[in-house]
Amino acid sequence: MEFLDLKTQQKRIRKPLEKRINKILDHGAYIMGPEVFELEEKLADYCDVKHAISCSSGTDALLIPLMAWGIGPGDAVFTTPFTYVATAEVISILGATPVFVDVYESTYNIDCEKLEAEISKVIDEGKLKPKAIIPVDLFGLPARYRLINKIAKKYNLKVIEDAAQSFGGSIRDKKVGTFGDIAATSFYPAKPLGCYGDGGAIFTNDDSLAEECKAIRIHGTKTDRYNSERIGLNGRFDSIQAAVVLEKLTIFDEELERRNIIDASYRKYLNNAQYHPEGYQSAHALFSITMGSKNKRDELIKRFTSKNIPTVIYYKFPIHMMKAFDFLGYEDNDLPISKKLSQTIVSLPMHPYLAKNDIHKIIETIKK
Repeated sequence: MEFLDLKTQQKRIRKPLEKRINKILDHGAYIMGPEVFELEEKLADYCDVKHAISCSSGTDALLIPLMAWGIGPGDAVFTTPFTYVATAEVISILGATPVFVDVYESTYNIDCEKLEAEISKVIDEGKLKPKAIIPVDLFGLPARYRLINKIAKKYNLKVIEDAAQSFGGSIRDKKVGTFGDIAATSFYPAKPLGCYGDGGAIFTNDDSLAEECKAIRIHGTKTDRYNSERIGLNGRFDSIQAAVVLEKLTIFDEELERRNIIDASYRKYLNNAQYHPEGYQSAHALFSITMGSKNKRDELIKRFTSKNIPTVIYYKFPIHMMKAFDFLGYEDNDLPISKKLSQTIVSLPMHPYLAKNDIHKIIETIKK
């Protein structure tokens, strides 16, 4: 049993993918070739957004908009500690300060009441200037953007949708990639829509912001690649990785439907999974459950291991408890829900090619 089955998926796209790769070998444009721009058009169409800007990783997809807005020392950016470290890392790289907001125990996404409280606290303290919010669509489930955008408007803050895990998800009739001022996703191989290396994309309807992001990803250049007009970085996307995403996109909706079916199969027997509010469609990047305690989780993982069932813990450490972020001065118990989740959560196999027999084996192992 595989936690993530890329081999079966690859068999489906192998021949057309090889054809695309051979074409790249023939034309020789290995970086930012025609496949990259073809992909950007198709991604924009998929999300119904004006601009899709590919880049070298999901991390750069978060970093580039912050750079475009000039966020840096003295600025506060609000986000969740219960996610992958990259979300807070990009804030710190620029010299800005991550301000962590605890999550809902039900959805694992940023708690909007606590978000507004933290913004008010920072304003009252007067040490930092609130600039942006980076909500995270954890495990594929979009955050509460109606409330988040309302709060952002009230305090004049920018919003970056961290859709690294949620591309393909939606809230009612709006797809992920259209929430906030800008959105960022990842094409890391483990994502619902991934490549065979690193890659990412940025989505926005703001023409001016899109142009700035395009410049930043190529060393801050706009008209002359040897004359940087602003500080940028090497955030270009490889043509071969674009070819992989293009072929995966042809079967993406079918795979999302299969993920829905597997999620529903799990939920017939399990009531301790991430809550999905009505009207919210997850991309099901992961299927995670919470146990009553760390000991119960560890016992369950041992049972799974004895049955050769793979599991992963996302995330063992909330970001505020990581050594790299000691400088922020958080105490272990400052964000109790995130800490509790880190000690009780475990992710089960979730991919479009998971067999019914495997699901049955997983459920039976949990019940024992």
